[in-house]
Amino acid sequence: MKTIHQWLDEYGSSHRNHTNKLIHWICVPAIFFSIVGFLYAIVLPINGLPVVLTAAHIALLLLIIYYARLSASLSGGMLIIGVLCLWCWHLISVAGLVIWQTALVIFVLAWIGQFIGHKIEGAKPSFFKDLQFLLIGPAWLMSFIYRKAGIPL
Repeated sequence: MKTIHQWLDEYGSSHRNHTNKLIHWICVPAIFFSIVGFLYAIVLPINGLPVVLTAAHIALLLLIIYYARLSASLSGGMLIIGVLCLWCWHLISVAGLVIWQTALVIFVLAWIGQFIGHKIEGAKPSFFKDLQFLLIGPAWLMSFIYRKAGIPL
């Protein structure tokens, strides 16, 4: 299994152009957020729980386990991001917006941005090589925040 540093270095090799990086800072979180939204729209039919359980809750738990295998500190940051996404989707739901439609608009616009960024970069998106890079993108951005804050991976 690759280390977190190997994953981040390999992901970074196709993300060197300043404009592409800037686009990624907008679009990767938007894609992550929209996917959480799609999954949040799937309410699990479990009676007796004091809260609503969605597919997003289960997927984020599995995602945090994946990140924890790579980096305990990074999984903590991604847990915070995941909880914030769940909270935002709850607010969007309470506001009366249709979750899946809102997520779809965000998802499509963000992917258009991603492909524009990679056209500028002149490199294919990393996930064409390995689908796990879809999970590494958010971690790659989080790693920059960690470095700036002096938090070890």
